[in-house]
Amino acid sequence: MNFLNAGLTRFFEFIHSGVQFVVSNPNYSYGLAIILFTLIIRIILLPLNIKQTRSQVKLQEIQPEIKKLQEKYKNDPQKSQQEIMKLYKEKGVNPMGGCLPLIIQLPILWALFYVFRTINPVDPVTNQSITVSFLWVKNLFSYDQLYILPILSGITTYLSSLMMAPKGDSVQAKQTSTMNIGMAIFMVFMAWKFTAALVLYWVTNNLIQMGQTVLMRKLEMKKEDV
Repeated sequence: MNFLNAGLTRFFEFIHSGVQFVVSNPNYSYGLAIILFTLIIRIILLPLNIKQTRSQVKLQEIQPEIKKLQEKYKNDPQKSQQEIMKLYKEKGVNPMGGCLPLIIQLPILWALFYVFRTINPVDPVTNQSITVSFLWVKNLFSYDQLYILPILSGITTYLSSLMMAPKGDSVQAKQTSTMNIGMAIFMVFMAWKFTAALVLYWVTNNLIQMGQTVLMRKLEMKKEDV
């Protein structure tokens, strides 16, 4: 983790120096650097994120077929599971396909927890330590005193998960819905005392994920129409 912490710290400082060259005001440069940093991380992880989103979109599409199989073999759970796994194979769906990108992003998130707690913003003219604000946040490297970002983290976490969740009233759909609500509440609780910089990263990450899901869904629909 020390290697990852140091690497991400240097990477962020490099991005910020580039942003600061264009936007010298630190009250804007640090916030914009975090947004750009998030976008670059998403681009680096794009192949895995595309795989995750595609898997979730396909899983949504075959939910009616899964429900039919569950109804057909409701008295034979083992046969039902076999037929569902057969369907997954036929449709090229990996039910665990969404896990790997999430697993990879967790170490990054925890490393950024360290990065944003150790960054010491300085004035580009005087080279003295300063407090950096961004939008409504009075201190970007402390917690959001208005708690707007933590609430946004919960809302965007729920919406991004909802967009990829199975549809319908199946047991799996209900379980996923409950998990999504629980995860959103958990993120609000965790973000309450996180630095605003880290929560800004997470909210931006969720918004990008939502846009990617919409795009992937449209592309999959176009493939079906061809």
